[in-house]
Amino acid sequence: MTDSEFPRVVSAEREIAAPAAEIFELIADPSRQPEWDGNDNLAEAPNGQRVSGVGGAFTMTLTNGAVRVNHVVEFEEGRRIAWKPAEADNEPFGHLWRWELEPVDDTTTRVTHTYDWSALTDPKRLTRARATTADKLAASVSRLAELAERR
Repeated sequence: MTDSEFPRVVSAEREIAAPAAEIFELIADPSRQPEWDGNDNLAEAPNGQRVSGVGGAFTMTLTNGAVRVNHVVEFEEGRRIAWKPAEADNEPFGHLWRWELEPVDDTTTRVTHTYDWSALTDPKRLTRARATTADKLAASVSRLAELAERR
């Protein structure tokens, strides 16, 4: 397949039997993200980095030891969060991770996870971007659901 044949925006959606606020806490606290990462790419993040708004950033260590600074570009408390990864002291690579939460009722939330690499220009990252499929995103949503529904 050529790059033009790969979808550059992929997403997964699922209803989770938990309130939006509880699910959002698992996403907005980077130290919890390795617990539900379906890409098996996140190793750890320091505690105390809870995301609170656009313009913020949090760091994450990947399983390969690389450190990413994730720049928050969308934020609505309890509803939406998105970030663009970068290497320290560099501009973001051009891809975006987004989580959107829509309460269905007081105890159920529709969760949509999106990976958008339509603005990615770094050729070294294209192989990994192409490998980030809707199935990988669905794995993250399922792991998130397991955590949230256990509470």
